[in-house]
Amino acid sequence: MSDINNRRVAPNNVNDDLFNEKIPFKEVMVINSDGTQMGVMSKKQALELAYNQNLDLLCVAAKAKPPVCKVLDYGKYHFQQQKKEKEAKKKQHVVEIKSLRLSPIIDTHDFETKLKHAKNWIESGMKVKIDMRFRGRMMTRQEVGREIMNNFIQEMAEIAVVEKKPSLEGNTMSTVLAPKKK
Repeated sequence: MSDINNRRVAPNNVNDDLFNEKIPFKEVMVINSDGTQMGVMSKKQALELAYNQNLDLLCVAAKAKPPVCKVLDYGKYHFQQQKKEKEAKKKQHVVEIKSLRLSPIIDTHDFETKLKHAKNWIESGMKVKIDMRFRGRMMTRQEVGREIMNNFIQEMAEIAVVEKKPSLEGNTMSTVLAPKKK
Protein backbone atom coordinates (compact mmCIF):
# COMPACT_ATOMS: atom_id res chain seq x y z
CA MET A 1 0.00 0.00 0.00
CA SER A 2 2.99 2.29 -0.12
CA ASP A 3 2.43 3.25 -3.78
CA ILE A 4 -1.37 3.61 -3.66
CA ASN A 5 -1.01 7.36 -4.07
CA ASN A 6 1.14 7.13 -7.19
CA ARG A 7 -1.67 8.65 -9.35
CA ARG A 8 -1.65 12.42 -9.38
CA VAL A 9 -4.43 14.46 -10.99
CA ALA A 10 -3.92 18.07 -11.98
CA PRO A 11 -4.38 20.37 -8.94
CA ASN A 12 -6.65 22.74 -10.87
CA ASN A 13 -9.50 20.25 -10.60
CA VAL A 14 -12.44 22.44 -9.58
CA ASN A 15 -15.27 20.20 -10.79
CA ASP A 16 -17.35 18.00 -8.52
CA ASP A 17 -16.43 14.60 -9.97
CA LEU A 18 -16.12 11.84 -7.39
CA PHE A 19 -12.82 10.07 -8.06
CA ASN A 20 -10.15 8.19 -6.11
CA GLU A 21 -10.16 9.32 -2.44
CA LYS A 22 -13.11 11.68 -2.99
CA ILE A 23 -15.48 8.71 -3.35
CA PRO A 24 -17.53 8.68 -0.10
CA PHE A 25 -19.02 5.16 -0.42
CA LYS A 26 -17.79 2.07 1.46
CA GLU A 27 -18.84 -0.42 -1.23
CA VAL A 28 -18.99 0.15 -4.97
CA MET A 29 -19.76 -1.78 -8.16
CA VAL A 30 -16.57 -1.70 -10.24
CA ILE A 31 -16.31 -1.69 -14.03
CA ASN A 32 -12.80 -2.35 -15.32
CA SER A 33 -11.09 -0.20 -17.96
CA ASP A 34 -11.98 -2.72 -20.70
CA GLY A 35 -15.70 -2.56 -19.76
CA THR A 36 -16.01 -5.84 -17.83
CA GLN A 37 -17.87 -5.84 -14.52
CA MET A 38 -15.63 -6.76 -11.61
CA GLY A 39 -18.52 -6.94 -9.13
CA VAL A 40 -19.20 -5.25 -5.80
CA MET A 41 -16.14 -4.59 -3.65
CA SER A 42 -14.98 -2.24 -0.94
CA LYS A 43 -13.68 1.20 -1.87
CA LYS A 44 -10.21 0.20 -0.67
CA GLN A 45 -10.10 -2.89 -2.92
CA ALA A 46 -11.42 -0.89 -5.89
CA LEU A 47 -8.77 1.81 -5.41
CA GLU A 48 -6.02 -0.85 -5.19
CA LEU A 49 -7.30 -2.42 -8.41
CA ALA A 50 -7.22 0.96 -10.17
CA TYR A 51 -3.82 1.95 -8.81
CA ASN A 52 -2.30 -1.42 -9.79
CA GLN A 53 -3.28 -0.63 -13.41
CA ASN A 54 -1.87 2.90 -12.93
CA LEU A 55 -5.37 4.34 -13.47
CA ASP A 56 -8.01 6.17 -11.44
CA LEU A 57 -11.40 5.21 -10.01
CA LEU A 58 -14.28 7.46 -11.10
CA CYS A 59 -17.81 7.28 -9.72
CA VAL A 60 -20.08 7.31 -12.81
CA ALA A 61 -23.42 6.58 -11.10
CA ALA A 62 -23.47 7.82 -7.51
CA LYS A 63 -27.23 7.34 -7.03
CA ALA A 64 -27.23 3.65 -8.06
CA LYS A 65 -27.43 0.89 -5.45
CA PRO A 66 -24.53 0.13 -5.05
CA PRO A 67 -22.80 3.16 -6.62
CA VAL A 68 -21.03 2.35 -9.91
CA CYS A 69 -17.38 3.26 -10.36
CA LYS A 70 -15.20 2.85 -13.43
CA VAL A 71 -11.47 2.33 -13.69
CA LEU A 72 -10.04 4.85 -16.17
CA ASP A 73 -7.42 7.54 -16.74
CA TYR A 74 -9.09 10.53 -15.08
CA GLY A 75 -6.86 13.11 -16.76
CA LYS A 76 -7.83 11.83 -20.21
CA TYR A 77 -11.52 11.59 -19.21
CA HIS A 78 -11.51 15.16 -17.85
CA PHE A 79 -9.83 16.47 -21.02
CA GLN A 80 -12.46 14.77 -23.22
CA GLN A 81 -15.29 16.26 -21.12
CA GLN A 82 -13.80 19.75 -21.52
CA LYS A 83 -13.48 19.19 -25.26
CA LYS A 84 -17.17 18.17 -25.50
CA GLU A 85 -18.23 21.27 -23.54
CA LYS A 86 -16.16 23.48 -25.83
CA GLU A 87 -17.76 21.92 -28.94
CA ALA A 88 -21.25 22.41 -27.49
CA LYS A 89 -20.43 26.05 -26.75
CA LYS A 90 -19.27 26.58 -30.35
CA LYS A 91 -22.56 25.28 -31.74
CA GLN A 92 -24.71 27.45 -29.48
CA HIS A 93 -26.13 30.60 -31.08
CA VAL A 94 -26.26 33.80 -29.05
CA VAL A 95 -28.93 36.29 -30.16
CA GLU A 96 -27.75 39.88 -30.05
CA ILE A 97 -30.19 42.69 -29.29
CA LYS A 98 -29.68 46.01 -31.09
CA SER A 99 -31.30 49.20 -29.79
CA LEU A 100 -33.00 52.00 -31.68
CA ARG A 101 -34.43 55.20 -30.22
CA LEU A 102 -37.38 56.90 -31.87
CA SER A 103 -38.95 60.23 -30.97
CA PRO A 104 -42.61 61.27 -31.04
CA ILE A 105 -41.55 64.19 -33.26
CA ILE A 106 -39.40 62.18 -35.71
CA ASP A 107 -39.04 63.38 -39.30
CA THR A 108 -39.90 61.02 -42.20
CA HIS A 109 -36.29 60.75 -43.42
CA ASP A 110 -35.03 59.88 -39.92
CA PHE A 111 -37.85 57.34 -39.60
CA GLU A 112 -36.86 55.68 -42.91
CA THR A 113 -33.17 55.62 -41.94
CA LYS A 114 -33.91 53.92 -38.62
CA LEU A 115 -36.27 51.52 -40.41
CA LYS A 116 -33.47 50.61 -42.84
CA HIS A 117 -31.06 49.91 -39.95
CA ALA A 118 -33.65 47.78 -38.16
CA LYS A 119 -34.35 45.75 -41.33
CA ASN A 120 -30.65 45.06 -41.82
CA TRP A 121 -30.29 43.87 -38.22
CA ILE A 122 -33.41 41.67 -38.38
CA GLU A 123 -32.24 40.11 -41.67
CA SER A 124 -28.89 39.26 -40.10
CA GLY A 125 -30.69 37.41 -37.27
CA MET A 126 -30.55 39.99 -34.48
CA LYS A 127 -33.40 41.22 -32.33
CA VAL A 128 -34.23 44.93 -32.29
CA LYS A 129 -35.39 46.86 -29.23
CA ILE A 130 -37.16 50.09 -30.08
CA ASP A 131 -37.43 52.79 -27.41
CA MET A 132 -39.34 56.04 -27.54
CA ARG A 133 -38.67 58.54 -24.77
CA PHE A 134 -41.31 61.10 -23.87
CA ARG A 135 -39.98 64.34 -22.36
CA GLY A 136 -41.90 67.13 -20.66
CA ARG A 137 -45.16 67.96 -22.42
CA MET A 138 -44.77 65.03 -24.81
CA MET A 139 -46.13 62.80 -22.01
CA THR A 140 -49.58 64.27 -22.68
CA ARG A 141 -49.35 63.21 -26.36
CA GLN A 142 -48.60 59.49 -25.94
CA GLU A 143 -51.06 58.58 -28.72
CA VAL A 144 -48.77 60.30 -31.28
CA GLY A 145 -45.83 58.22 -30.06
CA ARG A 146 -47.89 55.02 -30.08
CA GLU A 147 -48.97 55.75 -33.68
CA ILE A 148 -45.33 56.17 -34.79
CA MET A 149 -44.37 52.96 -32.97
CA ASN A 150 -47.26 51.07 -34.65
CA ASN A 151 -46.22 52.43 -38.08
CA PHE A 152 -42.69 51.18 -37.44
CA ILE A 153 -44.01 47.72 -36.48
CA GLN A 154 -46.24 47.59 -39.59
CA GLU A 155 -43.29 48.45 -41.84
CA MET A 156 -41.30 45.60 -40.25
CA ALA A 157 -44.20 43.09 -40.33
CA GLU A 158 -42.87 41.26 -43.44
CA ILE A 159 -39.62 40.17 -41.81
CA ALA A 160 -40.17 40.56 -38.06
CA VAL A 161 -42.59 39.53 -35.33
CA VAL A 162 -43.38 41.50 -32.20
CA GLU A 163 -41.83 39.67 -29.28
CA LYS A 164 -42.84 42.28 -26.70
CA LYS A 165 -45.77 44.55 -27.42
CA PRO A 166 -45.26 48.32 -27.05
CA SER A 167 -45.61 49.26 -23.40
CA LEU A 168 -44.97 52.41 -21.43
CA GLU A 169 -42.56 52.11 -18.52
CA GLY A 170 -42.03 55.45 -16.82
CA ASN A 171 -41.44 57.94 -19.61
CA THR A 172 -40.22 55.37 -22.15
CA MET A 173 -42.32 53.27 -24.50
CA SER A 174 -40.51 50.18 -25.75
CA THR A 175 -41.06 47.10 -27.90
CA VAL A 176 -38.91 44.19 -29.07
CA LEU A 177 -38.93 42.79 -32.61
CA ALA A 178 -37.46 39.40 -33.53
CA PRO A 179 -36.81 37.78 -36.92
CA LYS A 180 -39.63 35.62 -38.31
CA LYS A 181 -39.03 31.87 -38.21
CA LYS A 182 -38.35 30.45 -41.63
